[in-house]
Amino acid sequence: MMRQYELVEKVTRYNPNADEALLNRAYVYAMRAHGHQRRASGDPYFSHPLEVAAILTDLKLDDASIVVGLLHDTIEDTDTTRAEIDRLFGVEIGKLVEGVTKIDKLDLVSKKAAQAENLRKLLLAISDDVRVLLVKLADRLHNMRTLHFVPDAKRARIGEETMEIYAPLAGRMGMHDMREELENLSFKYLNPEAFEAITERLGDLREKNRDLTGEIEHALSEKLAAHGISAKVSGREKKPYSIFRKMQSRSLGFEQLSDIYAFRVIVSTVEDCYRALGIVHTTWSTVPGRFKDYISTPKPNDYRSIHTTVIGPSRQRVELQIRTDEMHRIAEYGIAAHALYKDAAGDRGNGATATTVDELGAIHLSRTKRLEKESQAYGWLRRTIELLAEGDSAEEFLEHTKLELFQDQVFCFTPKGRLIALPRGATPIDFAYAVHTDVGNTCVGCKINGKIMPLVSELSNGDEVEIVCSKAQVPPAAWESVVVTGKARSAIRRATRAAVRRQYTGLGRQILDRAFERAGKVFSEDSLKGGLPRLAHNNVEDMLAAVGRGEVAAADVIRAVYPDFQESRATGRRATPDDGWFGLKRAGSLKFRIPGRTKKKEDVRSIPIRGLKGELPVRFAPDGGAVPGDRIVGILTPGEGITIYPIHSPALKEFDNEPDRWLDVRWEVDEHDPERFPAQIHINALNEPGTLAQIAQVIGENDGNIDNVKMLKHSPDFHEMVIDLEVWDLKHLNRIIAQLRAKRVVSSATRVNG
Repeated sequence: MMRQYELVEKVTRYNPNADEALLNRAYVYAMRAHGHQRRASGDPYFSHPLEVAAILTDLKLDDASIVVGLLHDTIEDTDTTRAEIDRLFGVEIGKLVEGVTKIDKLDLVSKKAAQAENLRKLLLAISDDVRVLLVKLADRLHNMRTLHFVPDAKRARIGEETMEIYAPLAGRMGMHDMREELENLSFKYLNPEAFEAITERLGDLREKNRDLTGEIEHALSEKLAAHGISAKVSGREKKPYSIFRKMQSRSLGFEQLSDIYAFRVIVSTVEDCYRALGIVHTTWSTVPGRFKDYISTPKPNDYRSIHTTVIGPSRQRVELQIRTDEMHRIAEYGIAAHALYKDAAGDRGNGATATTVDELGAIHLSRTKRLEKESQAYGWLRRTIELLAEGDSAEEFLEHTKLELFQDQVFCFTPKGRLIALPRGATPIDFAYAVHTDVGNTCVGCKINGKIMPLVSELSNGDEVEIVCSKAQVPPAAWESVVVTGKARSAIRRATRAAVRRQYTGLGRQILDRAFERAGKVFSEDSLKGGLPRLAHNNVEDMLAAVGRGEVAAADVIRAVYPDFQESRATGRRATPDDGWFGLKRAGSLKFRIPGRTKKKEDVRSIPIRGLKGELPVRFAPDGGAVPGDRIVGILTPGEGITIYPIHSPALKEFDNEPDRWLDVRWEVDEHDPERFPAQIHINALNEPGTLAQIAQVIGENDGNIDNVKMLKHSPDFHEMVIDLEVWDLKHLNRIIAQLRAKRVVSSATRVNG
């Protein structure tokens, strides 16, 4: 176990101005707080936070991060409180320790909602201060290094959790080495047989190519030095999990892999990177399709380097990564390589100096702005949190965050040259939402590389995508199954919910307008504001939508606005077409008298719904439909809309005890713009050749449209079938039925629900 002075020395080697007193105080406090606690290995528990602090010193982090590493388990596993940490170590360290503590362990075998909520907490804490992530990753890394002491069942859960969440998150933050170690340790416990097999093959290959690696390093160094380029060349072996993933994704055998060894060429300047590339390409033959320039087009996690593969010495394929020292540092340490927490100038010192919440907030704001400028990776994290803030459920947040974590990238361009990074499999719709949410919501078409293409086309690296927009467009809900990015899915869901909410709000406004009129009261949205507290709603829009969904009764709204209002209740039979009005005047439903008229002259008006173009989703009864000329009634289903039934439909018996769901509706079809409506007919016909053709001929000659034919029974003599039709109105339907009955092959023809 590392001693106190050894920890301080490690920090002062890279930070001579470190607060040694603070580090010593934290060391002693954590050791005493954990006391006689033991780990599964039998070691003192304090060895764990000490190793976490050591990992953080390898990342060369600030004093506050090292102290949090020492203290990160004190609030969770000892009697220590946040107030005590604040008093002894300052507000900033207290907040960081609490941020780590509040993150519950993610349990992938628990309910999805619980897992999603834990991930939400993790990313919220990280977005407030990225050092929470660095401490959490160091904590997880040491736990994975000692996982062999943990029972088998727990190993699998922790390994899966690490592979699912922590390793991808480290990768997206550009921490390549930590991601690789987390992946390999997880792989070792999740698939031990594959891990052992690949490790053994790598050992044999390493022994076989021991001299070859040195030869390639020497040849590259000499060739570059001869052209005046000082370079550090080193060979690097792929990790077992990286090999396994490539074998799985490309269905390759171990012998077919050509890039198990890669060589890094580290030079001084960007200019030297391209000079070195030219020397390599003019000395050895290149492998087609194996060149990538991540210097001119960096990865979203800030990775910059040139990748190329050549046929090198001894006719071996050699993969080269050419980069500068600064690029190499960021490639290895990712977000931890940025100077944000190392350069304390302007931040009032080294992290532990904030003494009030206001001072801490000012420091965080300054640091966040600087880090977002320096790091694309942190910018991605902030955008992810913005999606969270826009109201997605925890499950949706988990879904789109995992999509962004796990997908490989393709790089596309706008017509003006802006680079857009997307997951593989992304469509122009994903591209549109990546440009801006408003662009996605109004997208109606696209051009890919100058050609008009379907919106469901899969994008490739280097595509130039132009989005065609229209302000009249509303994103269809079906797009959600097409897109692959979390941002697009989230935006489509929000747009769909907003459209449905507008429909319910419009229906609620209509319902209340009619209800207030029947009650003899004046309806206005301003008058509704006074009743909001009694209805437990914050604003008029919410209340109108609740009325439209059937969650709030119109009578309750009237009573909330006019407390002295007295309602009368009707009793008796259900209304019929002979009543002259129908739908609301039925047993148990509410009706209102208009002042100045006698009780016998009550006036109840219908709510007009014009065909299918109302302000709420309208559908027709699944068995039989309805056509103009039918007396109709609407049944309100909260969350779904209105279903239209003919007044004589037997299905209405199901709603006898739910009078509040009944709406009086009428046909208001535009004579100048007619449309067809659904109906069903039941036919018994002779079983002989040409019968179905004769039936179809009658329907076609009478301008009917067959939507579906369902055969119910087959017998030697008769067929029984149901035909879904689209007709103009009731007269049109009756004419078709009459002519079908006149056919010799038709035994009977009746309307379903007729």
